[in-house]
Amino acid sequence: MKKMMVIGAGGVASVAIHKICQNEETFRDLLIASRTKEKCDKLKDELSGKTKVNITTAQVDADDAKATAALIKSYQPDVVLNLALPYQDLSIMDACLEAGVDYVDTANYEPEDTDDPKWREIYEKRCKELGFSAYFDYSWQWAYEDKFKEAGLTALLGTGFDPGVTSVFAAYAKKHYFDTIDTIDILDCNGGDHGYAFATNFNPEVNLREVSAPGSYLENGKWVEIAPMSIKREYDFDGVGKKDMYLLHHEEIEALGKHMPEVKRIRFFMTFGQSYLDHMRCLEDVGMLSTTPVMYEGREIVPIKFLKELLPDPATLGPRTKGKTNIGCIFTGKKDGKDRKLAIYNICDHQECYKEVGSQAISYTTGVPAMIGAMLVSEGVWKKPGVFTTDEFDPDPYMDALNKWGLPWKVDEDPVLVD
Repeated sequence: MKKMMVIGAGGVASVAIHKICQNEETFRDLLIASRTKEKCDKLKDELSGKTKVNITTAQVDADDAKATAALIKSYQPDVVLNLALPYQDLSIMDACLEAGVDYVDTANYEPEDTDDPKWREIYEKRCKELGFSAYFDYSWQWAYEDKFKEAGLTALLGTGFDPGVTSVFAAYAKKHYFDTIDTIDILDCNGGDHGYAFATNFNPEVNLREVSAPGSYLENGKWVEIAPMSIKREYDFDGVGKKDMYLLHHEEIEALGKHMPEVKRIRFFMTFGQSYLDHMRCLEDVGMLSTTPVMYEGREIVPIKFLKELLPDPATLGPRTKGKTNIGCIFTGKKDGKDRKLAIYNICDHQECYKEVGSQAISYTTGVPAMIGAMLVSEGVWKKPGVFTTDEFDPDPYMDALNKWGLPWKVDEDPVLVD
């Protein structure tokens, strides 16, 4: 029986914590830690009497690696699951190294202050060398490879749905269906309706920065960057119907391109309604998506942080959201010398997720894989020294766990391709 420590108490963390408490065959003890202890206590109270897992809570500032390491050392978990902000990935990795504990997260590092001169110098050098300008990339965490190897620890990066499950789908397709994969298209469709004029389904700071950035994809090992939202396609999604989707930069493209260099093209598409795009462009035009501090009535504020306070909390969208998600991958390639195409995907119902764990499907599809990744690391199934993404391990145990823990997947051997 394993001890788990979760850092974070938002929507995704809530789902992962509910799933940890369902998984009584693996986990015996759970520590929930966050900057706001009241949120941790609320989750503990919700689960009290519903699980055999022993839950404790603590306050922690995840930006403070020393304090986080001290808490980890005092609790001695088998694994730390980081469900805080991507800004805090490096400090939590430092804390895990100091405490000698395996590390798991769902999204790669990006800086909170994109105007920081030291970070900016490294970022601009990377833009020139690699050819994409997204603020988030794996280089900062991959730089920890030797540290985790020398410590004999595992760091599993990006075990959400995308990245995470989609990369496992790619590894599974390569293992079971293809001799060579030529193209991968990752499609993320949210057919849900929360009834608000404008809201984001996960952390607004991360979501809005991601969507408003230039898009990019890999082709023949080179990055191709495009203007934000400039490539649009319509696709008919199983369980959802026809939706407009747009090409975005996304972190699993980088990892898959590194670990599957034979793939000729890797793209990522996400669906958006016109109302969402209109609101986002208006907010961007007036500077509300900026991370640069401005002076307001004698005090300094960051526009996008202020906007976050005005928007609905993604964790509160569950009871309002109806409809389904469809997220997966379409592959083309060869098997036994013949051309082949294949899709692997999951359909998730917002209302069913809410009935089970009080969450909408966006948090559910991230929180469930977070638990699965942490489970596989803690059990030693996905355990080796170093820093890894989910496509680097045997996909079969993960795929089995998806079916068991609420994200059953489908295979379509004749999918419609994206032009």
